[in-house]
Amino acid sequence: MLLRDVNKPSPEQRPKHQLPLLVGGGLIKSMESSLLLAESGWAALSINAFDYNCHLDLIKLLRQEGELVKLRRARQKMSELFPLTEEIWLDWLKDEIRMASESTDREKVYELFERAVKDYICPEIWLEYAQYSIGGIGQEGGIEKVRSIFERALTAVGLHVTKGTAIWEAYREFENAILETVQPAAGSIPSPEQQQTLCAQLEKIHTLFRRQLGIPLLDMETTYAEYEEWSEDPIPEAVIKNYKKALQQMEKNKPYEEALLAEYQAYIDFEMKAGDPARIQLIYERALAENCLVPDLWARYNQYLDRQLKVKELVLSAHDRAVRNCPWTVGLWNRYLLAMERHRVDHQIVSDSSKELEELRSAFARAVEYLKQEVEERFSESGDPSCTIMQNWARIEARLCNNMQKARELWDSIMTKGNAKYANMWLEYYNLERAHGDTQHCRKALHRAVQCTSDYPEHVCEVLLSLERIEGTLEDWDAAVQKTENRLARVNEQRVKAAEKEAALVKQEEEKAEQRKQARAEKKASKKAKKMKPGDKRKVEDDDDGEWGQEEEAEQPSKRHKGDGDSTHAEEEVEDMEIETGLFGRSTPARPAVSSKQKEKAPASRKEAPRVLHDSAKDNVTVFVSNLSYSMADPEVKLKELFESCGEVVEIRPIFSNRGTFRGYCYVEFIDEKSALQALGLDRRIVEGRPMFVSPCVDKNKNPDFKVFRYSTALEKHKLFISGLPFSCTKEELEEMCKAHGNVKDIRLVTNRAGKPKGLAYVEYENEAQASQAVLKMDGLTIKENVIKVAISNPPLRKFPDKPEAGRASQSMVPRQIYGARGKGRTQLSMVPRALQRQSNLVTKAENGMVQNSPATSSASTEEPKKMSNADFARMLLEK
Repeated sequence: MLLRDVNKPSPEQRPKHQLPLLVGGGLIKSMESSLLLAESGWAALSINAFDYNCHLDLIKLLRQEGELVKLRRARQKMSELFPLTEEIWLDWLKDEIRMASESTDREKVYELFERAVKDYICPEIWLEYAQYSIGGIGQEGGIEKVRSIFERALTAVGLHVTKGTAIWEAYREFENAILETVQPAAGSIPSPEQQQTLCAQLEKIHTLFRRQLGIPLLDMETTYAEYEEWSEDPIPEAVIKNYKKALQQMEKNKPYEEALLAEYQAYIDFEMKAGDPARIQLIYERALAENCLVPDLWARYNQYLDRQLKVKELVLSAHDRAVRNCPWTVGLWNRYLLAMERHRVDHQIVSDSSKELEELRSAFARAVEYLKQEVEERFSESGDPSCTIMQNWARIEARLCNNMQKARELWDSIMTKGNAKYANMWLEYYNLERAHGDTQHCRKALHRAVQCTSDYPEHVCEVLLSLERIEGTLEDWDAAVQKTENRLARVNEQRVKAAEKEAALVKQEEEKAEQRKQARAEKKASKKAKKMKPGDKRKVEDDDDGEWGQEEEAEQPSKRHKGDGDSTHAEEEVEDMEIETGLFGRSTPARPAVSSKQKEKAPASRKEAPRVLHDSAKDNVTVFVSNLSYSMADPEVKLKELFESCGEVVEIRPIFSNRGTFRGYCYVEFIDEKSALQALGLDRRIVEGRPMFVSPCVDKNKNPDFKVFRYSTALEKHKLFISGLPFSCTKEELEEMCKAHGNVKDIRLVTNRAGKPKGLAYVEYENEAQASQAVLKMDGLTIKENVIKVAISNPPLRKFPDKPEAGRASQSMVPRQIYGARGKGRTQLSMVPRALQRQSNLVTKAENGMVQNSPATSSASTEEPKKMSNADFARMLLEK
């Protein structure tokens, strides 16, 4: 959870060295008087002035006891060290307001308010400030001062979605009160000066309403209704338009406001995408007001100010508040010092903070001593496996303290922690000895490294030989050669044994896999043999299967079957079926004749779409636009606004179906060929969430070899093909990753016709060397839990389907036989016993009844039986 009570730091943020007297427990309960408690609190703060909780407890105690002078001193002391929270400031301000009586005291309260509004952006403090200033309206320039404070409050927190409304309402109430004072008495005639003052005051209130209605705030509807009731004139259209726009923005903000307790970070990301600096600063300040002890949030806020706003006063103030809230975070101090250097702050100001840094350093030292045992328990060897801290310690001892003996002791300790087998650790030690030690210790370190290293012994041996070649004698060289050869021989033997062992394991696994494969084959053969035992029955079944197979091959049922009465609907579907390729000239299949009865059944109210006639003589000034959304309203107007940037548009001809619905493509005719060529640059432009295809207008019948696909399908060594990308990956994110390996000329994310990403992309570099380097560095990277594959672009050749053979064409014309009107089902499993299937197969239809053949005659001629006449029937009856 990001949010928590700022007055109750979490256990990991509460200073561990805090004295127990103010935490609650035995010591506090043993205290007999509040005076002793207060004195103990002051004593604790004298030991550690940065004890945040101790400050809070002391202020709470003094306020309960009514010690106002000491309370003011305690608050002053805490405000010098930390920015105070909204609750602490409000309590302090209310206490000071109660004690203020004279005008001099009022000025002190004003100064206190000015300090309060600088710590955090808090609407409650600004509201209290403005309301308190109204009390001084009787003084000289009082009204202008109140208005100035209200305007500053609106600038600071007027955009606050949940609490900004209170500032606006208080400002309007103040102006309404001023309006009542300038109203002429009942029955009197106002002078021109009075009338002018009255109109000016009314205009101020109108302006406040208009400004507020243009900002997305909670309960905007109530403000709009109040304006309608207050205003005697109708609300202007411009105000209504701004109000609706702000209302739409408020609907977008509402989900984030409702989930604000757990989603402050998501809200910040949302505002960052919108890009409004004022709103981004406000949401950061809101989050920090409730999360002042979260270093990461301060770091992100300061980073945004450093990189985007770059306003000196604002940046340095934010950094100062960050280190005052989280003085234990080294990163915030580093950023603060860099910011002061970046804005060229006087060195004297930077050095003045040395006292604070020294106090911080001593506080940390005391905390470490207090927590030494706990640190040793928590920070085991796994906390720093490569001993980075000890390495830095050794460097400091060697370079700054000239104490190589201590540095060697530290490195001995590092090697005993399991690092002696790594060549890079020994080489780090060797480099330190080479820079600050002597040749004898360098030689000793390398000899130990040759003996102990197991990952890259060749490298260590090479370094040892290089040292002896430069620094050693012939005897040293011979000893080094002998030692390295013996060591490498042992290493090679170990590697050979390991390779043989690994090969044996691989062979064993292959044998096991072969045995499993053979066992499966034997098991499958045994099952097949068991099924083949009843030979006659199996033979008959095979024959039956053959008959069914022939019928299945002869018939190719369609996916959908329509009755005779659906011819009108079928006609509409044939009319709607057109391919959005940008090429015309293909004629649709001839439609079946429609009977007069079917025409009568067709709905008479169907809208007839206008026929679009295309003039092929204007192909050079016309482009074909496709893949548009079928739900696009008024496509002519929208597309004209889009294509007018390329040149003067003569006509836009959208294509509609017979039912009057837009088919998603159209023709755009320009006044000249140059504009048409420029319009091709809008290809793949996103329009209403879909990529719009723009292609030349070409007659396919005259140019059968024309291709619309404008990308190369051959090998391109300077272009990469990336697959496996997460669907959420954007072009900007991919470019940020790819430009680290060279100059990126173009990036194309592959999408489907609906504009949804496929997880594929093409990245074009300036030359082949950069592309090759990118393949080596990026292949196999993990992006958002997806492992990507990167290769040089070399699309495979497209496999075009073979032309249908004559035999297949004749088979497709075989009429349906026994599958019924819906054709053969998708499943080939029959729920009817085979015996019944064979009986039904042996029954043939005759016009006058069913004639059943016996199995003996089933193989005989299947010619149709002769029809029986009336004389044949009479002869048959007489024979009986």
